Amino acid sequence: MEPVAGVETQPVRTFLPADLSFSSWKELEPFFRDLAERSITDVASLMTWLKDASELDSVFDEELAWRYIRSTCDTANAQYEEAYEFFISEIEPNAAPWFHAINRKLDECPFRSELDPGIFSVYLRSVHNDVAIFREKNIPLFTAIDQLKQQYGKIAGDMTVTIDGKELTIQQASVFLKDPERKKREEAFLKIWERRLADKEKLDELFDQLTALRQQVAANADFENFRDYSFASLGRFDYTKEDCFRFHEAIEKEIVPFLASIEEKRKQKLGVDTLRPWDMDVDVSGLAPLKPFRGGNELLDKTMRCLSAVRPAYSAFISTMRQKKHFDLDSRKGKAPGGYNYSLAETGVPFIFMNSAGTQTDVVTMLHEAGHAIHSFLEHPLPLNALKSPPSEVCELASMSMELISMEHWDAFYPDAAELKRARREQLEKILSTLPWVASVDAFQHWIYEHKGHTPEERGRAWEKIMLRFGSPVIDWSGHQNIRFNNWQKQLHIFEVPFYYIEYGMAQLGAIAVWRNYLENPARALDAYESALKLGYTKPIGKLYEAAGIRFDFSREYVRELVTFVREQLEKIN
Repeated sequence: MEPVAGVETQPVRTFLPADLSFSSWKELEPFFRDLAERSITDVASLMTWLKDASELDSVFDEELAWRYIRSTCDTANAQYEEAYEFFISEIEPNAAPWFHAINRKLDECPFRSELDPGIFSVYLRSVHNDVAIFREKNIPLFTAIDQLKQQYGKIAGDMTVTIDGKELTIQQASVFLKDPERKKREEAFLKIWERRLADKEKLDELFDQLTALRQQVAANADFENFRDYSFASLGRFDYTKEDCFRFHEAIEKEIVPFLASIEEKRKQKLGVDTLRPWDMDVDVSGLAPLKPFRGGNELLDKTMRCLSAVRPAYSAFISTMRQKKHFDLDSRKGKAPGGYNYSLAETGVPFIFMNSAGTQTDVVTMLHEAGHAIHSFLEHPLPLNALKSPPSEVCELASMSMELISMEHWDAFYPDAAELKRARREQLEKILSTLPWVASVDAFQHWIYEHKGHTPEERGRAWEKIMLRFGSPVIDWSGHQNIRFNNWQKQLHIFEVPFYYIEYGMAQLGAIAVWRNYLENPARALDAYESALKLGYTKPIGKLYEAAGIRFDFSREYVRELVTFVREQLEKIN
């Protein structure tokens, strides 16, 4: 096939040597020094300097990306682990002061005011912010945090259970939660959680270490707590913690009651006296779980067919990734949990990682990550790497919108009309049930970092209180409160990317609005969607949402409006 526009199969470097190996800091230092000490005499020399800095940034990012990707694909591979460990313990700490020096040079450059504000103003704002919060004494703390975060993936990647005489990963075992036989579901649920709780103390200890280090990072940068530091470091210029609290309230008041009504209907349809935690994923009609694909290759085939029906270019993007073998899709022992799309900054062809086990949830995950990949391709032609790093509120809009847009073409996975209806209904109920979980995880992290020196027991009680606020009033947890008390530990983001979670909720609202536009006028909605993604991070969040044809709004009134729309779509399916 033809090369994808904006993506170079062999990028031509003009500043760095093609054979740069990252085998030692000594090899890299001259290029950082050049940028930090080079004379900038006018706006033209500033643009040349920016392009060279961008090349260094891109190559650096992609090297780190590949080391991370390999270490997550095979957590038992000592060579991959050592390569990643070397980068985060030797390369990154040495590079950090130089990256700061480069940022400061730009922040203080008298010619920065001559750069096109329509392209550079948001970037320059971010640079100024990064310079303000940088502290050299935090560099070894970030290294220690990165090393600890790796432990979470390793602990989770080693978790397996035995069902029907077969050793299964947690993801593979979760398929049994959809089994029509209630005893089978209960057995799988309890085995999964027995295995998770076997590492409870280990995870608590790990998290205590992480929170202590993060609070120290915040104190070093003159912040009251790590929450306040995170808002600054994440560049949350467009909303405040109080906005987050209002979002929590909107979810509590508008979403939780509606979900409770759905769960009451589930209980009635299942014909059970009480709805238990292992009753939430099974089909209410007693049908066997949907089996949309068998194995990663078939998942990829059907995804490409689905995306081609949305817009052929999207399938072409995935085809390019497939040619380069930029996928690792199947769940297996010794593989880190979760899923991600990793943008490869220099070459422009991203990598998708996930743990598929043949379920409808895997279809959604694949299409979610494909949305991120499409975003990567669309923004890659921007002239600087820094312009291709929009905040998560925008990145997740790209992915969550694709979940819903593509739903109109899920016949690629479900040629049977009845199964297609089941899958769509499950997806719409799922996106609503995700919102209280997002609010819970975000509220929990606010509590964690506002309460310094708390104990695991206090943390568990705080989570339990949050669960009473956002959890289902219908589901009966009696006899298994210890699971509910600790089920925050399954959320990777709390350990690895703190405060990166409320973005899913904000983006979910945006995605519903994009989907509503798509149902009204598909071509116009897709054009707006692409227009927003092509902007990268050259505009504030609100302007990027506006370019996508929607509002950046998470007020109670807007939540109610969008939930009403989803309810109407559910009624059409039912």
